[in-house]
Amino acid sequence: MSHDPLPIAQALIAAPSITPATGAVFDVLAAALAPLGFTVERFVDGMEPDGPVENLLAVRHGAPGTPHFGFAGHLDVVPPGAGWTSDAFVPELRGDLLYGRGAVDMKGSIAAFVSAAAAMPADAGTISLIITGDEEGPAIFGTRALMDHMAARGIHPDMIVVGEPTSVHRLGDMVKIGRRGSVNIWIDVPGVQGHVAYPHLAANPIPKLVAILADIGAITLDSGNDWFQPSNIEVTDIEVGNPATNVIPAHARARLSIRFNDQHQGTALVARVEAIVKAHAPDAAVLGKISGEAFLTPPGALSALVCDAIQAETGVTAQLSTTGGTSDARFLHKLCPVVEFGLCNATMHKLDEAVAVADLTALAAIYQRILRSAFTRAA
Repeated sequence: MSHDPLPIAQALIAAPSITPATGAVFDVLAAALAPLGFTVERFVDGMEPDGPVENLLAVRHGAPGTPHFGFAGHLDVVPPGAGWTSDAFVPELRGDLLYGRGAVDMKGSIAAFVSAAAAMPADAGTISLIITGDEEGPAIFGTRALMDHMAARGIHPDMIVVGEPTSVHRLGDMVKIGRRGSVNIWIDVPGVQGHVAYPHLAANPIPKLVAILADIGAITLDSGNDWFQPSNIEVTDIEVGNPATNVIPAHARARLSIRFNDQHQGTALVARVEAIVKAHAPDAAVLGKISGEAFLTPPGALSALVCDAIQAETGVTAQLSTTGGTSDARFLHKLCPVVEFGLCNATMHKLDEAVAVADLTALAAIYQRILRSAFTRAA
């Protein structure tokens, strides 16, 4: 089989897979993996509104006692939006670039996974692909469901690379070794609706909400540390929904987003906000939803493996970082050491998303070198 990732990337892009993804795009990936000796299992997890989600687990076992290397990623993509130069789901080569939704985030990386696996002898070591159809959405029935399937089958990778587009200016310049955690908090302060001319017959919730937000805004969570930037709390929505000029409203609501480093845990942050809210409005409701906890894979064997492969193939010295949003590495780190490395992220989620064909080829070579080093160093 050819080791060229380009035809695989083109076929994956040509299968529309707006999150949550199911169906044809998984057919394409399964068809590429089966001839390589992978046992491919597909699962449909969850129900509306956050599902159903299709997930794929593919494993090719190496010789007994060899390491198990996992590649993880997602086949779902964000909606393309209007204004593309060409059809977002018709892959198009223009000059040195391949255009299409998912080219960099992250069907290109998954094509490179397949290419790297195809180049490795089957007995060199165990390789798994852990691929979800929901990373861009709620991610309730995505990688977390896959991890349950893995546990039920006794599948335990020794290390995992997530193929998120981590590179910034050129391929290989950044590797993610951790991510901040994320929690969203909804605050609902009740009042008593009434006429503004008769405030004694009403209870205005807005001053209480303003006081709550002032106290929250005065918080400094931390100053960051060696690997993480400072945690931050942001007010992302305030809602009263009162079109009348002469009515005291019955409710005042706000939403917060907290991005936090490894000095905090989501549950403790929700409790801290709730204590402030209750001090001003004992009847207020507070709802926190934790998207993921902060995690760090300290620099070590896995990050060195990845950085050495990048250096060997591209001459680039990678920066280790924890910046940016969240990814499914926030779940996978519970299994084993995990880092993220993939294509340049300049066009992800944008109109005319595109990957340089040379980068796609180089990424496959880097992933292949990572596999070869992981298996030979353990020999």
